[in-house]
Amino acid sequence: MSGESIHNEKELFLLVAEGDEAAFRRLFSSYFPLLRPTMFRIVKDEGAVQDIIQETFLRLWLHRDKMPAIENPRSWILRIAYYRAFEYLRDKALYEKKLQGLSGRPGAADDGPDTRLAFSAIEREISRAIALLPPQQKKVYRLSREAGLPIAAIAEEMGLSPQSVKNTLGRALKFIREHLEKAGYGWIWLLLLFFP
Repeated sequence: MSGESIHNEKELFLLVAEGDEAAFRRLFSSYFPLLRPTMFRIVKDEGAVQDIIQETFLRLWLHRDKMPAIENPRSWILRIAYYRAFEYLRDKALYEKKLQGLSGRPGAADDGPDTRLAFSAIEREISRAIALLPPQQKKVYRLSREAGLPIAAIAEEMGLSPQSVKNTLGRALKFIREHLEKAGYGWIWLLLLFFP
């Protein structure tokens, strides 16, 4: 993305943050063509796509006070949309499992092979990226994301300062993000890394 378009998006963000409804409509119009095909690839349901995009922009409007601090508007919007898409898939899977339990027929409802395959492929890519991390980054990442330890506990266990742990974790997350982007998974990494 060019520096000029990021600058224009930031200006639009500032206008929306001030409550400018016309700027909000322009933002929605410019992002709808980007979000629609991306969300459809994830949820495979046109009605759900419409709902996800509307909910994304509703959340954006409700939290517009945060917009002036956003450095990369596109990333922020995509993160919200991806999160909503995966919430939709999770809720759908839970609903179908409940239906299966009510029907008493094993296999009556399932997550669906496409969904399972997509999640398996993403998990494999994350595992590959973690395997490529330098030893210290790998250890900090695993203690943080897999063991769920706070920064202070990791620092104590590894004999590092909390700031060093934060920096190391930041480098690990950046590497994993870049690996997933190269593998074609875009901003899905945000959900998997920050919302385990």
